[in-house]
Amino acid sequence: MHRIFSMSVARVYPLYVTKLEKKGRTTAELDQVIEWLTGFDEADLRQHLAEETTFEDFFDEATLNPNAPLITGVICGMRVEEIEDPLMQKIRYLDKLVDELARGKAMEKVLRTA
Repeated sequence: MHRIFSMSVARVYPLYVTKLEKKGRTTAELDQVIEWLTGFDEADLRQHLAEETTFEDFFDEATLNPNAPLITGVICGMRVEEIEDPLMQKIRYLDKLVDELARGKAMEKVLRTA
Protein backbone atom coordinates (compact mmCIF):
# COMPACT_ATOMS: atom_id res chain seq x y z
CA MET A 1 0.00 0.00 0.00
CA HIS A 2 1.41 3.34 -1.02
CA ARG A 3 1.87 5.95 1.71
CA ILE A 4 -0.30 8.53 -0.03
CA PHE A 5 -3.35 6.23 0.20
CA SER A 6 -3.52 6.77 3.97
CA MET A 7 -2.68 10.47 3.77
CA SER A 8 -5.43 12.97 4.54
CA VAL A 9 -6.84 14.95 1.63
CA ALA A 10 -6.94 17.90 4.04
CA ARG A 11 -3.17 17.67 4.38
CA VAL A 12 -2.61 18.01 0.63
CA TYR A 13 -5.42 20.48 -0.12
CA PRO A 14 -3.52 23.57 1.20
CA LEU A 15 -0.57 22.61 -1.00
CA TYR A 16 -2.87 22.58 -4.03
CA VAL A 17 -4.27 25.99 -2.97
CA THR A 18 -0.80 27.50 -2.58
CA LYS A 19 0.34 26.14 -5.95
CA LEU A 20 -2.71 27.54 -7.73
CA GLU A 21 -2.76 30.91 -5.99
CA LYS A 22 0.87 31.48 -6.98
CA LYS A 23 -0.29 31.08 -10.58
CA GLY A 24 -3.27 33.41 -10.21
CA ARG A 25 -5.92 30.71 -9.86
CA THR A 26 -8.46 30.50 -7.03
CA THR A 27 -9.60 28.10 -4.36
CA ALA A 28 -13.03 28.15 -6.00
CA GLU A 29 -11.46 26.83 -9.21
CA LEU A 30 -9.71 24.07 -7.26
CA ASP A 31 -12.98 23.12 -5.61
CA GLN A 32 -14.73 23.09 -8.99
CA VAL A 33 -12.13 20.67 -10.36
CA ILE A 34 -12.34 18.38 -7.31
CA GLU A 35 -16.14 18.41 -7.43
CA TRP A 36 -16.11 17.64 -11.18
CA LEU A 37 -13.74 14.69 -10.70
CA THR A 38 -15.35 13.20 -7.59
CA GLY A 39 -19.03 14.08 -7.88
CA PHE A 40 -18.95 15.67 -4.42
CA ASP A 41 -20.75 18.95 -3.87
CA GLU A 42 -19.21 21.79 -1.86
CA ALA A 43 -20.69 20.54 1.45
CA ASP A 44 -19.34 17.02 0.85
CA LEU A 45 -15.88 18.38 0.03
CA ARG A 46 -15.81 20.57 3.14
CA GLN A 47 -16.91 17.61 5.28
CA HIS A 48 -14.12 15.41 3.90
CA LEU A 49 -11.59 18.15 4.58
CA ALA A 50 -12.89 18.71 8.12
CA GLU A 51 -12.89 15.00 8.91
CA GLU A 52 -9.40 14.58 7.40
CA THR A 53 -10.57 11.76 5.16
CA THR A 54 -7.77 9.66 3.67
CA PHE A 55 -7.32 9.58 -0.10
CA GLU A 56 -8.40 5.92 -0.03
CA ASP A 57 -11.71 6.70 1.71
CA PHE A 58 -12.18 9.92 -0.26
CA PHE A 59 -12.07 8.13 -3.60
CA ASP A 60 -14.00 5.12 -2.26
CA GLU A 61 -16.91 7.48 -1.57
CA ALA A 62 -16.49 9.44 -4.81
CA THR A 63 -18.41 8.87 -8.02
CA LEU A 64 -15.70 9.43 -10.58
CA ASN A 65 -16.70 11.61 -13.50
CA PRO A 66 -17.34 9.46 -16.61
CA ASN A 67 -14.95 11.74 -18.55
CA ALA A 68 -12.07 11.13 -16.12
CA PRO A 69 -10.42 8.63 -18.53
CA LEU A 70 -9.98 11.58 -20.92
CA ILE A 71 -7.34 12.89 -18.49
CA THR A 72 -4.05 11.92 -20.08
CA GLY A 73 -0.44 12.97 -19.91
CA VAL A 74 2.51 12.72 -17.58
CA ILE A 75 2.42 13.48 -13.86
CA CYS A 76 5.25 12.61 -11.49
CA GLY A 77 7.03 10.87 -14.35
CA MET A 78 4.11 8.51 -15.07
CA ARG A 79 1.51 8.54 -17.83
CA VAL A 80 -1.79 8.75 -15.93
CA GLU A 81 -3.61 6.60 -18.48
CA GLU A 82 -1.11 3.76 -17.90
CA ILE A 83 -1.23 3.64 -14.10
CA GLU A 84 -2.44 0.18 -13.14
CA ASP A 85 -3.53 0.77 -9.54
CA PRO A 86 -7.05 2.29 -9.71
CA LEU A 87 -6.65 4.38 -6.54
CA MET A 88 -3.26 5.73 -7.58
CA GLN A 89 -4.71 6.58 -10.98
CA LYS A 90 -7.53 8.59 -9.36
CA ILE A 91 -5.04 10.47 -7.18
CA ARG A 92 -2.90 11.23 -10.22
CA TYR A 93 -5.98 12.38 -12.15
CA LEU A 94 -6.47 14.98 -9.44
CA ASP A 95 -2.78 15.95 -9.52
CA LYS A 96 -2.93 16.30 -13.31
CA LEU A 97 -6.01 18.54 -13.15
CA VAL A 98 -4.33 20.77 -10.56
CA ASP A 99 -1.22 20.99 -12.76
CA GLU A 100 -3.32 21.95 -15.78
CA LEU A 101 -5.01 24.70 -13.78
CA ALA A 102 -1.63 25.96 -12.56
CA ARG A 103 -0.37 26.07 -16.14
CA GLY A 104 -3.22 28.39 -17.07
CA LYS A 105 -5.30 25.97 -19.08
CA ALA A 106 -8.92 27.10 -19.61
CA MET A 107 -11.42 25.55 -17.20
CA GLU A 108 -13.45 24.07 -20.08
CA LYS A 109 -10.37 22.14 -21.22
CA VAL A 110 -9.41 21.08 -17.70
CA LEU A 111 -12.92 19.72 -17.13
CA ARG A 112 -12.96 17.96 -20.52
CA THR A 113 -16.15 19.66 -21.70
CA ALA A 114 -17.15 20.17 -25.31
